Amino acid sequence: MKIVKLLPLALVSMALFSCQPNDPVDPHEEELITTLNVDLEAGGSTVALNFQDVDGDGGDAPVITTDKLAANTTYAGSITLFNESETPAEELTAEIFDEAEEHQFFFATTGASMFNYADQDNDGNPVGLSFELTTGDAGSESYTITLRHEPDKSATGVSGGDITNAGGETDIEVVFDVIIE
Repeated sequence: MKIVKLLPLALVSMALFSCQPNDPVDPHEEELITTLNVDLEAGGSTVALNFQDVDGDGGDAPVITTDKLAANTTYAGSITLFNESETPAEELTAEIFDEAEEHQFFFATTGASMFNYADQDNDGNPVGLSFELTTGDAGSESYTITLRHEPDKSATGVSGGDITNAGGETDIEVVFDVIIE
């Protein structure tokens, strides 16, 4: 008789102590982006803008390299992203593409260069993994490339590349100082 009375208590005790709480998994967890590579192609030649900060917000300064750009030239641009804090490095570009509705790149320049989106998400809004860059006259400029997570793509100006009303969170923002000759 004692076994019958203790069995329910034992089962409840086992259930309480054997179960670990489950942490909810966010399928859209933000990734650490340590590397942003921009390839610009015009007339069969490719130039690159590269940002790498392998330790993330750690103590080492990022390494930024830029090739010289040709004046008054239109480039087909593409962006690739990596998390190089892991071994092997994880390419994140496909994930950004797969979650295009939740991401948008924004491009700003201090000069006459112009950026135009060449890709869009399933809702017809810009993404920016592919773009067109048209440089102005010879000189120097700064290009700021910002990736926003969950921007309001229907907000005023956002589909045209204006970050002002985009909201969301910045995944990465890089300033490239470029020379145009």
